[in-house]
Amino acid sequence: MSVPFVAGAVVYAKNVPEVSAFYAEVAALHTAHTEQGYVVLESSGFQLVIVAIPAQLAASIHVAVPPERREDTAVKLVLPVPSIATARLAAQPLGGQLNPTEREWEFQGSRVCDGHDPEGNVVQFRENAT
Repeated sequence: MSVPFVAGAVVYAKNVPEVSAFYAEVAALHTAHTEQGYVVLESSGFQLVIVAIPAQLAASIHVAVPPERREDTAVKLVLPVPSIATARLAAQPLGGQLNPTEREWEFQGSRVCDGHDPEGNVVQFRENAT
């Protein structure tokens, strides 16, 4: 069952199942809907849609192993997590990574850590510091 829409984001991916599994597990989002070409992940008031990059374009994109971070983008996804340490442990076997503990910082009452998904998209995770 879908929750009322408040805010959301779209991530384009070469490998929709892999990228959606990463966000579902690391950010504790549940799968609300799946169809050929996209997956809708949700939490209370937030929706993340993972959409397949068109095949002709996807064929020209190489995702390195491990993925190289794509930091030259104008937008960074920010997701809340109950625990950055738990998110860090969950990310690695799913093809992503969070920065090490010494690269975490405090921002507006949150503990913050950047990382990347299995395709190198930079994402920030925030844990409530209170």
